[in-house]
Amino acid sequence: MSYDHSDVPLDPSTEEPAAVVAEPLPEDARLEFSRLPEDQQAEVLGGLDIDDAAEFVERLPWEQTVDVVAGLPPEFAADLLEALPSDTRADVINELEKDDAEAILEEMDPEEAESARELAQYSDDVAGGLMITELVRYDESSTVQDVIDDMRENADRYRDYDVQYAFIVDADERLTGVLRLRDLLLSRRAKPVLDLMIRNPLAVRDDMTLEELETFFDEHNFIGVPAVDGAGRMLGVVRASAVEERLGERKDLAYLNTQGLIKEEVRSMPLFRRSSRRLAWLSVNIFLNIIAASVIALYQDTLASVIALAVFLPIISDMSGCSGNQAVAVSGRELALGLVRPAELMWVWGKELAVGLINGSALGLLIGIVAYLWKGNVFLGLVVGSALFLNTVVAVSIGGLVPLILKRFDVDPAVASGPILTTVTDMCGFFFVLGLATLLLSKLV
Repeated sequence: MSYDHSDVPLDPSTEEPAAVVAEPLPEDARLEFSRLPEDQQAEVLGGLDIDDAAEFVERLPWEQTVDVVAGLPPEFAADLLEALPSDTRADVINELEKDDAEAILEEMDPEEAESARELAQYSDDVAGGLMITELVRYDESSTVQDVIDDMRENADRYRDYDVQYAFIVDADERLTGVLRLRDLLLSRRAKPVLDLMIRNPLAVRDDMTLEELETFFDEHNFIGVPAVDGAGRMLGVVRASAVEERLGERKDLAYLNTQGLIKEEVRSMPLFRRSSRRLAWLSVNIFLNIIAASVIALYQDTLASVIALAVFLPIISDMSGCSGNQAVAVSGRELALGLVRPAELMWVWGKELAVGLINGSALGLLIGIVAYLWKGNVFLGLVVGSALFLNTVVAVSIGGLVPLILKRFDVDPAVASGPILTTVTDMCGFFFVLGLATLLLSKLV
């Protein structure tokens, strides 16, 4: 099925709507498509077969996929979503504005729309949000002939499914067995599926977390696993590839968060949306930096008297920040792997304190020697060396503990740990340098 958008002017560099996505390299196709205005993107997709359009849209960056669907006419968007895998379809519905989502759902097949609504209720970090519902299931009373007949009658629908197993359920839709298609094809037609199925198969609950799913697939070399609700009713299948993909997305988002980007961003997105997302982070950092800078203002007379201290302020701040970021990374990783609990603050602090004392001593001694050799003043070396030692201890303590504290209050550690650590290490670093210098001012001038 294709859609007529002849009333929309096409970019003169594009001879046909499908030409943009007919490039030999997907990267080139995505690049050209992303530069088109919204109405021309709709025209390009409308000129494609709906399955080809869905496959192309699924290859786009996630934020762009949502924007493209939101910009399509509801009827076209509904057909496009129906051609996407059920888990992707639900994720898109979740990201759309409520009015846009409802307009599209109204145009979808009622059964598909209801399924999308149910899946959209799940978080994308649990089994229910990762599972697909494209599967074949049969009642326990079925025979081999019943299954084969059904597969032939619904061949067009099942052709797009990743069918390797059939799932057997009882009258209450509870999962009771898994049927391998190889066993099905090699058995007598009158044989009951009960005699062929693998009984009591492993399954995961629909509320199982991403970390638990990762552990499950690490322990079991499965391509996919059935997902059931609390009553054991068959809901869908969670694929190992979906879990790996989501873990990768989470790591990418964590990296973006550390760089001050709240969500995924591509430059083809609307200007003011990109600007507002960045400002949300930058405006907070202005106030955090003012707090740190206020310490310098308190000791401006000391700094004016011993101008050499200005050279070491950024060094001490940066080196302590690096030590703190190492501690943040370790705590974040252990939280993700389940190797530490948010309540184990004292245990984590003890471990980080030991590292901080050793590394702080080594780094403080090194920078102290550099300061002495530069100015020939042992007290300058003592001030900057002691300041780096103390600030390193503070930094690793903060870096190790803050992620646990944030996790305990359901705040994403990746988002908030960085600004907190930066502010504290800057403020404490400036305070230690200038405070110690003030105490020893007569020895420094």
